[in-house]
Amino acid sequence: MAPKTIPPVSRNDDPQVFPAEGARRLRVALLTGCAQKALNTDINDATIRLLCRLGCEVVVARGQGCCGALTHHMGKESLAHGSAAANIRAWMVERRAAGLDAIVINTSGCGTTVKDYGHMFRNDPLAEDAATVAGLARDISEVLMQIGVPQGAPRGLRVAYHAACSLQHGQQVKSAPKDLLKRAGFEVVEPADSHLCCGSAGTYNLLQPEISAELKRRKVATLEATAPEVIAAGNIGCMLQIGAGTGVPVVHTVELLDWATGGPKPRALASVQTREANPCACGPKSAKLRQ
Repeated sequence: MAPKTIPPVSRNDDPQVFPAEGARRLRVALLTGCAQKALNTDINDATIRLLCRLGCEVVVARGQGCCGALTHHMGKESLAHGSAAANIRAWMVERRAAGLDAIVINTSGCGTTVKDYGHMFRNDPLAEDAATVAGLARDISEVLMQIGVPQGAPRGLRVAYHAACSLQHGQQVKSAPKDLLKRAGFEVVEPADSHLCCGSAGTYNLLQPEISAELKRRKVATLEATAPEVIAAGNIGCMLQIGAGTGVPVVHTVELLDWATGGPKPRALASVQTREANPCACGPKSAKLRQ
């Protein structure tokens, strides 16, 4: 299932602090993920640019790593708790040193697990810190709804939004990604039976490939039936699963929002022609990220 090519490592995923552009509104930590930072470095890069542009100081904490979701799904409790404990300690160091307004997560499968840390560690010496971290965890779309995205002119791009199960069911975040895309100037459509899984589901597509393939076939068919020019989702697993079954470009929601507010056009859309009448000219082009 691995893609044919793997992008070069992004040094933006290294431990560091990205300053806010203009007056600082929030100080947030970003979970950079495991599969995501290996398979699609554009997502974290776009997230950092967008948050900095909107007034957030973004911290990539030293010592953070895997959220523990996949091992947790498979019942490997000690491995999952070991990964989670490392994150809790790393983020609490940052919170105690300089404060954190949120822990931003742009992979919804990870977000669902981090928001559950309080329950996972309820009988552990880390219980209080785990509950604090769980309370700070936010999907990127929740943070963007809090700080606001500038109103954009129509961009002439029809976007089919895929709602990841971990986001719409696990976190109950349903309207925020669609509302943000519409505000940024995109035409947003949804497939039939949008509540159903695409078949990725963490390790499910590896452990149950036949059922997963049928779920993928059905999801791709309903997405393509909307005649989209691009498919947007908020979870790397869904993006890879759906992308393997369609010729329609698949991007992360945050890549479109970054582009709409002054960032670069997503690489997956290089061949897609837009019909925008008046591109957004809202603020600086981007945070200065390491190349």
